[in-house]
Amino acid sequence: MIQSLLLVSSVCIDAFVASIAYGTNRIKIPVLSAIIISFVGSLILGISLFFGGFIKDFLPGNLPIILSFSILMLLGIYRLFEGLFKNYIQKKHKIDKPLTFKLFDIQFVLQVYADETKADFDKSKTLTSKESFYLASALSFDSLAVGFGSSLVGGGYIQTVFLCLILGIIAVLVGVFIGKKLVAKTNINLSWLSGVILMILALNKLL
Repeated sequence: MIQSLLLVSSVCIDAFVASIAYGTNRIKIPVLSAIIISFVGSLILGISLFFGGFIKDFLPGNLPIILSFSILMLLGIYRLFEGLFKNYIQKKHKIDKPLTFKLFDIQFVLQVYADETKADFDKSKTLTSKESFYLASALSFDSLAVGFGSSLVGGGYIQTVFLCLILGIIAVLVGVFIGKKLVAKTNINLSWLSGVILMILALNKLL
């Protein structure tokens, strides 16, 4: 249960911080949009968990443990320095104009990844269901690697996915509420905390 909580926390931190940014920018996230964001993230996490669980049966000896440790540790280290990567993307995309959605518009996803509030592309100050899907996609990049790496050693996948769904919704709604209470816009970066959690999970795989 503790591992599931740590795993879900590392995944939900991004949604929480993004929601605070929306709140400070007075952008509303309806309950339906919050559910979509959490559902997409949980779905991607679930797919990676079950895929990793399937793959590990074909891996010999201690290889699953080694791979699990390596993936989580490397991702944790990356998350520690993710803020620098986001700043680089923001500098490369300074032009603020409406964006055209395409199914595999990687450039758009990267822009949303660097600045989550760009998902409100129509400037309506309300995150629609369609916009919430793109935000969820940008926030779920890490879930693929986290889920796969974690599933190579361990189980309880259904419990983890359900927990992610519930806590994800709570993280979004609470994040928006907190953001609205902040007078000035803030640039909160908690990716380092997610990185620390992932590194703890990685070390735990060796125990």
